[in-house]
Amino acid sequence: MLFQVYGSNAVYQWLGWVLVFCALIAANEIARRTKTGGIICFMAIPAALTVYFISIYVGVAMGAEWALNNPTYTEMNGWFHYAKLYAATAGCIGFMILKYGWGKLGKVNWFKCFPFIIVAINILIAMASDFESAIRGWGGTFVSSEGVTLMGGWFNVFNGIAGLINIFCMTGWFGIYASKNKQDMLWPDMTWVFIVAYDIWNFTYTYNCLPTHSWYCGLALLLAPTFANFLWNKGGWIQNRANTLAIWCMFAQVFPLFLDTNHSKFAVQSVNNPKVNLVLSIISLVVNIMALAYILWRAKQQGVNPWTKEIFGGTRDFEQAMARAENPTLAAAAKAKLQVMKAGSTK
Repeated sequence: MLFQVYGSNAVYQWLGWVLVFCALIAANEIARRTKTGGIICFMAIPAALTVYFISIYVGVAMGAEWALNNPTYTEMNGWFHYAKLYAATAGCIGFMILKYGWGKLGKVNWFKCFPFIIVAINILIAMASDFESAIRGWGGTFVSSEGVTLMGGWFNVFNGIAGLINIFCMTGWFGIYASKNKQDMLWPDMTWVFIVAYDIWNFTYTYNCLPTHSWYCGLALLLAPTFANFLWNKGGWIQNRANTLAIWCMFAQVFPLFLDTNHSKFAVQSVNNPKVNLVLSIISLVVNIMALAYILWRAKQQGVNPWTKEIFGGTRDFEQAMARAENPTLAAAAKAKLQVMKAGSTK
């Protein structure tokens, strides 16, 4: 058992999971389908929240009781939460620039590497948090500024290394396209190979460092974009992920008591067992090593640089994503590449 989802609150905990999962899928659809939805979710609301956050900290500096007792300040004052919120939101805005072709950035080829850069930054933020926990709680526990008991050990190190490897599992950095209907920014080379490796690594991170949040941000939040990608939004996983992550971070920052076992029947705590954390971290490291090894093998077979060139051309995921791309010749090019690869393998 990974989580304490039993007892008198079990029904509320499972109901909360289902509600968060469904709400994130719905919110992602609202944000991705129209410019208005995206602008409201990732520009207007974050701007208003920024004013709210600044007001709280100004109030704290002045000794105002309403600010000092505000749950956003008492429960979510760590650097990580703000870093993730704004990094994810920056990603959402950048993805809209690419899919809508906004301004000069939306039209220049070099900006297509932005998705890789912003995802790498988000991974590095989590890696820093993992290593911070290792240093502060090595072989024992410590209490964060938010009052959460955390552990530190080899599991943080193993998963931190897995995160670093995961960055290099992102291939075809410049293979970014807008969908025909302009609803999605597509990254066809980001197939199930990366998605599975990322999901396992990120779940392990949340389990290691966010034990009171992991039930939601480690399971519901990760499965929502993956679910959408595999069923109806092929190639749009990274956009789905950024959208749902930013929306969740906004919710959690403003309503943190939803995740507090002292205030909410929906809150869930992980079992906080170092042996469980270690097993998960070893799995995360092994899976990411395997993913990178497969990527390097595939790149060698094709004789290309896996980071500047797409290497999954001809696979089902890649073809389905390319078929949704704005330029109809791209899908034909993907099929041609598959034929060349098949011909080469028969010689």
